[in-house]
Amino acid sequence: MKGSALAQLTSNSEYNLEEFDYELPTELIAQEPLHKRDQSRLLVYHRESGISEHRFFYELPEILKQDDFLVFNNTRVIPARLEGKRKNTGGKMEVLLLRRADGPNTWEAMVKPARKAPPGEVIVFDREITGKVESSSEHSGHKIISFDTSSSLEEVLPDIGKTPLPPYIKKEIDHPEKYQTVYSQVEGSVAAPTAGFHFTFELMEQLKEKGIDWTFITLHVGPGTFQQVNTTDIREHVMHSEYYNITAESAQKINQALNNRRRVIAVGTTSCRVLESTVDAEGLVSAGKGWTDLFIYPGFPFRAIDGLLTNFHLPRTSLFMLVCALAGKDETMGLYNEAIQKRYRFYSFGDAMLIL
Repeated sequence: MKGSALAQLTSNSEYNLEEFDYELPTELIAQEPLHKRDQSRLLVYHRESGISEHRFFYELPEILKQDDFLVFNNTRVIPARLEGKRKNTGGKMEVLLLRRADGPNTWEAMVKPARKAPPGEVIVFDREITGKVESSSEHSGHKIISFDTSSSLEEVLPDIGKTPLPPYIKKEIDHPEKYQTVYSQVEGSVAAPTAGFHFTFELMEQLKEKGIDWTFITLHVGPGTFQQVNTTDIREHVMHSEYYNITAESAQKINQALNNRRRVIAVGTTSCRVLESTVDAEGLVSAGKGWTDLFIYPGFPFRAIDGLLTNFHLPRTSLFMLVCALAGKDETMGLYNEAIQKRYRFYSFGDAMLIL
């Protein structure tokens, strides 16, 4: 084999999907949150020294430095899971709202079973609200549905919708606020930015007393974020676009922290992706609204963040690959194996990791 061909093979193997797989005992998948959010465990990894620590989340104020700066995602999950029936046959249908589409009360959605929802199909929900399938995407399988309701759909969603949970959570939550961060504010997500689950108002007050500052940005999380990558070469994977918003005030605070060389720590992969999507050549973040489909995988040149607070993610997902990009793939695999051996709780309601 020629040297150039061998080099190409070696290079490509780094991006092989199989390299981002690991086995997790199913009993480590957390099915419900802890009663006290900040009692979760926290695996702290220091990239420069390669040292890892096993701590608890409530110790965060003593782990972080006085001048550290946090960036939270203040999105709020909407009750986007609707159960209905086909108007003509009464057959059961499940609709997961994804995002608003063009037109009043018109949404892009995932429908199950999709083959029973061709254009023209009418689905009846509670309170006699109906949704008509206007069109169907051959590429994604998503539907465009127009809802017939006297008010905006958002106003009636709390009455007809349920909180969407990831498929690996088999237990229904007894209160929808358990699948929200305590600082959630801007409605629009169909999945929660789970790294923020561990924060309490009391803990945030302790951080403030130490001199640790923060700001909020918004990214409305879509289901595509959590889907497994299916391309053999991960570089061929295409991310779903997600809406973000950075206010002028937040951008100013972030840039001030960057200019003052404070450690900027993203709370969650969603905050990380927004910051890295909007940072310019001079290393400053721009205010504004837009859509991002940024896919971060090993080799990515981080320019906005110095650290990441995140949960433990599913294998073969873009979220896991983002962590590998920041901490190193081999290092991340070792940390995950360490967490499994020490019986950490995984995924949305699980424990957390801090990469510094």
